[in-house]
Amino acid sequence: MSDSEPVTEAHLTTCFAGALLGTAVGDSVGLPAEGLSRKRVKQLWNGQWRQRLIFGRGMISDDTEHTLFVAQSLLSCSDNATTFQKSLAWKLRLWLLGLPAGIGLGTLRAIIKLWLGFPPHRSGVNSAGNGPAMRSAIIGVFFFDAPQKRSAFISASTRLTHSDPRAETAALAVAEAAAWAVQKKSSIETLLDELSRLGCDIEWQSLCKRMSQAFTSRQSVDAFVESLGLGEGVTGYAYHTVPVALYAWLSSPNDFRAALESALNCGGDTDTVGAIVGALAGVSAGTKSIPAEWLNRLCDWPRSPRVLERVAQQLAKQKSADRSLGPVPYFWPGLLLRNVMFIATVLVHGSRRVPFLFK
Repeated sequence: MSDSEPVTEAHLTTCFAGALLGTAVGDSVGLPAEGLSRKRVKQLWNGQWRQRLIFGRGMISDDTEHTLFVAQSLLSCSDNATTFQKSLAWKLRLWLLGLPAGIGLGTLRAIIKLWLGFPPHRSGVNSAGNGPAMRSAIIGVFFFDAPQKRSAFISASTRLTHSDPRAETAALAVAEAAAWAVQKKSSIETLLDELSRLGCDIEWQSLCKRMSQAFTSRQSVDAFVESLGLGEGVTGYAYHTVPVALYAWLSSPNDFRAALESALNCGGDTDTVGAIVGALAGVSAGTKSIPAEWLNRLCDWPRSPRVLERVAQQLAKQKSADRSLGPVPYFWPGLLLRNVMFIATVLVHGSRRVPFLFK
């Protein structure tokens, strides 16, 4: 979009849908490879990426679930970061009761603290995991035009589960990238420069410098990952996950498939890396860029693609509304059954992979 062109509700709807559906697709395509090294991923699938969790179809994990929780909390409380944080806290409390699979240790500890009576602003644990980053793109889209609110809501979302400043810096970087993708008013080089100012610690400064140098020299995503010492796979450390996701996206911002596959080929925490790249590419390239076969093979319920689309439409309306429109309803009682089936599916899938893992 040009500098003078206003952001319409239709464009925002597309951006929200791109973020939500992109997260779900990236999550579902990357999930079967979670924990595998880059070498093992290549041996098993040789770059042929598709959903493989159950009969050639895919399901979402906590990456998409948390993004949806944030979106629903924004629909309830978009004017105040404190009330937003309280709303998100209750969603996480109730989520734990549904027996979710694959919950991160830091997030689990934080939710237990919430149930024990700790207030949301004190429930975060000392962890630099990527939980906050995986759910932050949607905040960047919603507050694309309000940098101070963007920062405040990212802080509220992050500190609910993670107190380490590095987790917040990484989450804010994803949100800033998503906000940039809505309008693209500046160059990628300018965006990278802005990202470097988000954290003052030496490690973040070094990572941003590497990203800028790699982008200038047109370094491949594989080579960039190697330069970070992540040849065996991207870890769940926020300062590993986020730079890799950002670089994969910035290398192909208008090509959803290329961006996602370049990130997933690196192995490791593929569902979260995939979710972040999918969200950013979904915003910058649009929903039409998401391969139809990946979207059509996304098989989940009750948090279906149709529900995500309805949430996107509601978020776009919320931006110009003078009151809270409220969350989008769906058949949440079905979640416990869904989660039991999901756990069983993951266990079966994992058992089939075991013989390969020890070769």
